[in-house]
Amino acid sequence: MTHTLRTKAREELIDITRTVEEDVRSSGIKEGLCVVYVPHTTAAVTVNEHADPDVRQDILKQLKVLVPKDCDYSHLEGNSDAHIKSSLIGASQVIPIHDGRLMLGTWQGIFFCEFDGPRNRSFYVTLT
Repeated sequence: MTHTLRTKAREELIDITRTVEEDVRSSGIKEGLCVVYVPHTTAAVTVNEHADPDVRQDILKQLKVLVPKDCDYSHLEGNSDAHIKSSLIGASQVIPIHDGRLMLGTWQGIFFCEFDGPRNRSFYVTLT
């Protein structure tokens, strides 16, 4: 399944858990794997806490410390930090499906990670 979204900021984590859960529900798959994939070099996908929105802000804040926007990068587009953050977080996540539900922990959610927005973006959900 292909999904699109419009990001609103240069960097943000968008909770896509409900969208992915609905894909699993509507598929009828009871046991298997769910792959969430982001086809962008300046975006990513992660699984982390979705109960407290401060965690998202903390993640973004620390990524800015680890990979600052302004550095002596060779890439001339001005978004090298976004490419590096995308590589650090990763373009995909695999979540087991059991009894027709994603096997996420109590506090876990799935997040689309924008590092070079705002933009129109997409992500794919594949179920097996």
